[in-house]
Amino acid sequence: MKLHFNKTYIILTILLFITEALIAIFLKSGFIRHTFGDYLVVILMYCFFKSFIKGQHFNIAMSVLAFSFAIEFLQLVNILEPLNLENNHIAKLILGSTFHVTDLVAYTLGIVTTLLVELKLTKSCSL
Repeated sequence: MKLHFNKTYIILTILLFITEALIAIFLKSGFIRHTFGDYLVVILMYCFFKSFIKGQHFNIAMSVLAFSFAIEFLQLVNILEPLNLENNHIAKLILGSTFHVTDLVAYTLGIVTTLLVELKLTKSCSL
């Protein structure tokens, strides 16, 4: 693992963060809020880590996916309650409060999309 600042990924991180914030602020329900937002959040996290880490596409992607799955499974055991954060809006927004299998699917599709884009970019750069 090599640390390296990547301007392209930091710009993507900022754009995805703004998109996620707008979704959270303006959409309170529906497919975009609950599913597409989860799809985008793993891409956002991947871009954030790629902003500072060179190479390791697959390892970073799998780490982001594992972290996302871990957070989702913590929702299954209602992690906010023992942390006394069940009434904290920001904690609910970040950690979520309900487990959904569809979230796991959205996370997986987001990472698959990310890896496919990276593969295509890597192949086109080596031509």
